[in-house]
Amino acid sequence: MSERILVTGGAGYIGSNIAAALSKRPGTDVLVVDDFSSGDWRNLIHVDCQVRATDCDDPALLDEIANGDFSAIFHEAAITDTTIMDQRLMMEFNTNAFADILEASHASATRVIYASSAGTYGNSPAPNKVGSGEEPENIYGFSKLAMDRIAYRWHDRHASNIIGLRYFNVYGPGETHKNEKSGNKTASMMLQLYEQVKAGKQPRLFKYGEQKRDFVYIRDVVDANLAALDAPRSGVCNVGSGQARSYNDIVNTLSDALNMKLDIEYFDNPFTFFQNHTEADLSNTESLLQWKPAWTLEKGMHDYISLLEKGHRGPAETA
Repeated sequence: MSERILVTGGAGYIGSNIAAALSKRPGTDVLVVDDFSSGDWRNLIHVDCQVRATDCDDPALLDEIANGDFSAIFHEAAITDTTIMDQRLMMEFNTNAFADILEASHASATRVIYASSAGTYGNSPAPNKVGSGEEPENIYGFSKLAMDRIAYRWHDRHASNIIGLRYFNVYGPGETHKNEKSGNKTASMMLQLYEQVKAGKQPRLFKYGEQKRDFVYIRDVVDANLAALDAPRSGVCNVGSGQARSYNDIVNTLSDALNMKLDIEYFDNPFTFFQNHTEADLSNTESLLQWKPAWTLEKGMHDYISLLEKGHRGPAETA
């Protein structure tokens, strides 16, 4: 018997990668829902799925969820541009819509796996652990923290099947459209630096490239999402590599992948708030999902760069 799975925000970066992986599973029919405000149709060219252009909290869709039309929901739809400061817009789009989806899913006992964010930790000291240091520094991070709190309340009151995944710095195939729609603001460092180098420029970093982030490859992120389908209980967990790496490491790995000597240009960081060190504590993740990351920074970047060099722009599973 086939199962039908819903992916909201399925034309976006992570959503399209999840949809591509699900579409290859035997007996799985995928419905992608996207309003195409930030997603891109080109991400779905080679993904065998049904596509519907609508909001994730569309009443007709909520009725389908409540009626039990889906065996699971991957909720990836969100405003992800952290520079947007419109508080009401961010909360309505990210938090309110999520609450509507949870209410509908409760009626049918449908499992919900949703995208949270490491932005919930703000600039708290690393390593970042669920349940501590949750001090977001912008409205985007707060909207995600509010989603986590809603999820906890729904689980406590209704024993719903809800898994929240706090993504750290995700990179990999399927994000190229961000260059066009956001002026490169939301694309990963890997893609931004690659595009700079391919344009004949030297890579530019904030002084002096010693900032550290937890960079996680998209293939690991997809695997974590699929693992959440079998999680024995509800909860929120981090999805990262578990190891912080410096910006200089990124350039050095890019240099190795392209077999080019790159001279870094350092400049002053113009942002008053900036996360200088993020690192995912994965203890809860390993317990809840029975999952560990498989891709090191070097392995992931070499895979990604090789695909970019071949002109591949879609999700990893369509390469």
